Amino acid sequence: MATSTEMAEQVKEVLDKLRPFLLRDGGDVEFVDVEDGIVKVRLLGACGSCPSSTITLKAGIERALLEEVPGVKEIEQVF
Repeated sequence: MATSTEMAEQVKEVLDKLRPFLLRDGGDVEFVDVEDGIVKVRLLGACGSCPSSTITLKAGIERALLEEVPGVKEIEQVF
């Protein structure tokens, strides 16, 4: 089992891979914290007010994290 620090680094790497897609649409994502397998992120720019942001968060970002980072359980948006 990875430490929370190792998990945070892995999460940031995945977010960095996804960032260009978000930037292209005028948005961005900021890593906030990871606790007990729950990744907390803040959606920025156009993503913060986009009606599709929940889909982006769950279908895009969460799916990538679940596939690539062992121990991630879910993603949560913080404001």
